[in-house]
Amino acid sequence: MASPGTDQHRVTFYASETPQAEGSMNIPGINQNKATGHPEYNTLDEPIRTTIMRDLSAVGIKFRHVLQPQEKKSLLKEWDLWGPLLLCTFMAIVLQGSSDESINDGGPQFAEVFVIVWIGSGVVTLNSKLLGGNISFFQSVCVLGYCLLPLAMSLVLCRVILFATQTNFLFFIRFLITMFGFGWATFASVSFLGDSQPVGRKGLAVYPIFLFYFVIAWLILSHTVE
Repeated sequence: MASPGTDQHRVTFYASETPQAEGSMNIPGINQNKATGHPEYNTLDEPIRTTIMRDLSAVGIKFRHVLQPQEKKSLLKEWDLWGPLLLCTFMAIVLQGSSDESINDGGPQFAEVFVIVWIGSGVVTLNSKLLGGNISFFQSVCVLGYCLLPLAMSLVLCRVILFATQTNFLFFIRFLITMFGFGWATFASVSFLGDSQPVGRKGLAVYPIFLFYFVIAWLILSHTVE
């Protein structure tokens, strides 16, 4: 026959194994705001137009930082690839080559821009990581892609100049515009990525960036209209 002490111990043991419900019983996507008590809606509940406008606003802010590279970490905090994709597509369309489709349909040049931008930025980023850089792969690709904006603007101006009869003077103007875009793109990207490299290896990290934008500048300068 069990003693009273044993029965009391059994009751305590069984009671300790009783499952207890814990946690917040909130409806997914409609959590309560602790400060106001009103429901909070996540981005999945907002209209598509609001989402698109917010993303376009973020892209525009990043473009402004490229033109005025003062906040060095602005492109590194919240990276995205929308801006690089838009610039790459725009430049590839403009650099399609001859208007005579029987001579050149522009396909290889369109693909060439994509290969240079994405593969080139990937190689530059890999070099940065091997040198001890402290930023992620996509952060570096984001900065290199957004900093194509000065070169894209140079491409637009050069394209307008190409509508006129070409002379040596106009070629010199195109050269100055392209070199200005090249210099600004290199300066902006180095401003954003320079602090992420070790002190003694910044030169090794800057050289591939210089070469990356130089090749794109050469494509812009060598582009002609048949």
